[in-house]
Amino acid sequence: MQILTYPHPTLRRVSKPLRRVDADLRKTIRQMFDLMYAAKGIGLAANQVDLPLRLFIVNLEAKPDAGEELVFINPVISLPRGGSEEAEEGCLSLPGLYGQVVRPKQVRLNAYSLQGKEFEAELSGLFARCCQHELDHLDGVLFPDRMSATARADIQEDLDVFETDFASRRGTGELPSDEELARGWAQWEGKYA
Repeated sequence: MQILTYPHPTLRRVSKPLRRVDADLRKTIRQMFDLMYAAKGIGLAANQVDLPLRLFIVNLEAKPDAGEELVFINPVISLPRGGSEEAEEGCLSLPGLYGQVVRPKQVRLNAYSLQGKEFEAELSGLFARCCQHELDHLDGVLFPDRMSATARADIQEDLDVFETDFASRRGTGELPSDEELARGWAQWEGKYA
């Protein structure tokens, strides 16, 4: 398992809702936390590791021995009143790239835990921003998509480098074809979605 980088097609795929959780999926989620910590991230969506499933993980401390490990399955966000704010975001799938993104300050999130319990939470600050960012991933949206046209133009050269690298790696066979990816997606979706 590895963290996919832009413009990998799985990052643009809308994830399917989970219908069940088993020991294999729990093991996969543990691996996701390990990858996230190794990359010094605070959140990771399933499709960032080539799993087309509606789940993401968060630990705002970015360390296995600090903070709280949270799993959000089939999350839904609603936006209470409270205005918005702009802040810098980065992404493990766009390493080294950062940009200003406007997001709601507060959100209400409904999801299921890894234990299958439904919960609701009012989120604000970094926690709200992180969950919105990860939920965007599940819908095939990346943070540059949320940037202003001017700000995105400032990072376009960096995005072009990612695209050129991806095309080169795919051309050498290092990365799977669209057909191979589709088979992998179907396998995961058939088992869990």
